[in-house]
Amino acid sequence: MPKTRQQKEEIKEILVQNFKQSPSVYFADYQGLNVSQADDLRKKMYEGQIKYIVAKKTLINMAAKEAGIEFDAKQLPGMIGIAFSSEDEIAPAKILGDLSKSTSLKLVGGIFDGASVDQDYVITLSKLPGREQLYSMFLSVINGPVSGFVRVLDAVRKQKEETESKEAQPPAEVKTEEAAPVAESPVEEAKTEEAKPESVPVTEEVPAVGEASAEAPAAEEPVKE
Repeated sequence: MPKTRQQKEEIKEILVQNFKQSPSVYFADYQGLNVSQADDLRKKMYEGQIKYIVAKKTLINMAAKEAGIEFDAKQLPGMIGIAFSSEDEIAPAKILGDLSKSTSLKLVGGIFDGASVDQDYVITLSKLPGREQLYSMFLSVINGPVSGFVRVLDAVRKQKEETESKEAQPPAEVKTEEAAPVAESPVEEAKTEEAKPESVPVTEEVPAVGEASAEAPAAEEPVKE
């Protein structure tokens, strides 16, 4: 069913807006796709947050001119679908390139950084890694040594936690039997006896000079002749 003039104007405005906002634009000839394949194409574009619009070549030329881009869509073969992306410049080319391997879809040209590019150029772009893939590759390179260092730190942390846990646990109670009295050795007994002070003998009291013993007999006086 032919589009009305108003519908064509609305499509043109959408194209102008996307031409201005997208650093990369890719054109694909979708002629020959069945309904299931066309639905799969739109689904993949939606999942990749890519605008995909089918339009007549005349409308494409009018929108490109209004957006300030010199481009002639009439030189492109087949029926044209346009993929716009403002986030990942390579993603639309990759999706279209992948679908072209299993369907009749063909990449036929594009606009990159405001300049028209040919079919070979966009096919080459479609084989490059996307932004997300490049980002993952970059992280794997720079995080290689870092991840090893993190693993070492984690091992040290676990070892420290285990040590602190063991130190925090109360010591186990050890039941000890009452020790039997130890017999003193003969040597110790000898030392003990030697250490005792010797008993001091009691001395007889000596009478003081001039005092006579009460028990001693008095000396006889000599007889004078």
